[in-house]
Amino acid sequence: MPQRARAGLVFALALVAAGCADSGGQDRSGSNGAVTVASCGRDLSFDRAPERAVALDQGATEMLLELGLEDRMVGTAHLVTDIAPRYREAYEQVPVLSPDILTGEQLREATPDVTVASFAALYSRDRAGTREELAELGLPSYVSAVDCPEDNEAGLTPFDRLFVDYENLGRIFGVEDRAAELIAEQRQVVEEAEETRETVTDPPTVVWLYSVFNGLPYVAGNGGIPSDISQRLGVVNAFDDVDEQWPEVTWEEIAERDPDLLVIGDLSERGAPGDSAEEKLTMLRDHPVVSRLDAVRETRIIEVPGIEMDPSVRSVNTLRLVAEGLRDLGYAG
Repeated sequence: MPQRARAGLVFALALVAAGCADSGGQDRSGSNGAVTVASCGRDLSFDRAPERAVALDQGATEMLLELGLEDRMVGTAHLVTDIAPRYREAYEQVPVLSPDILTGEQLREATPDVTVASFAALYSRDRAGTREELAELGLPSYVSAVDCPEDNEAGLTPFDRLFVDYENLGRIFGVEDRAAELIAEQRQVVEEAEETRETVTDPPTVVWLYSVFNGLPYVAGNGGIPSDISQRLGVVNAFDDVDEQWPEVTWEEIAERDPDLLVIGDLSERGAPGDSAEEKLTMLRDHPVVSRLDAVRETRIIEVPGIEMDPSVRSVNTLRLVAEGLRDLGYAG
């Protein structure tokens, strides 16, 4: 950021801090007072709960809304698909700073006191600004623990790290009770879905098809939510040997893996070619090689909301949908 812009944001943050301190003496920092949490290699410290949060993407937005923080959000951005119905009323209270990826200028205009993102890549010079730049301005930048497995306790799965996010954000915003409730609710869904694994006698292989760009498919590799769901349900992610969450592959590579079934993400609201589940299914059936797969010919396909394949407060819904799909297709009891 240029020096003049840095000075402007520092001044704006000072005004925000002063305004928060003079809000009728209301202390929303929670019973523990000052809080420090680790986030993707950085320690973030808060003397009081933030009052002006900006979420850089839809996943972060819905997570904050699930925690009941819409009145403390001054901006959202990067909407990938429709907001879930249960969040729409709360979402309408939050200013949309950009329908696309947020820029540093747009962020500065919102004068936030914290930013929250699902992905570290959203913090770059040509986007919201690097985390180093924001730290120099006194602006804490939270990144989902799911995107930084190396900075978390060894052995934690993506769902475990989602629960770390809930706990961290609960502490930051002083809503620990709601965060604990959310963790308990979602752990119950996970545990119920995991019962499916006990009934899978011959583990099927699955390809998770997220999107198609320039004619090439993006599938789930190792380390993401689909990989975690596969392991919890006792199925085999066909591309789990690829150490990348969303590798670009060829249709022929999918055919070579010859999966027993496919999970297709529906991103129809995003509107790009090949985003809808229907378009993806058409591509599969029209391809001269992939169309010959038994999984395609026999429609052994489970459709899920595409956004839930990424780390999200909604991801447990796709865990449940895939568990139900395995039972419907006869792979689980």
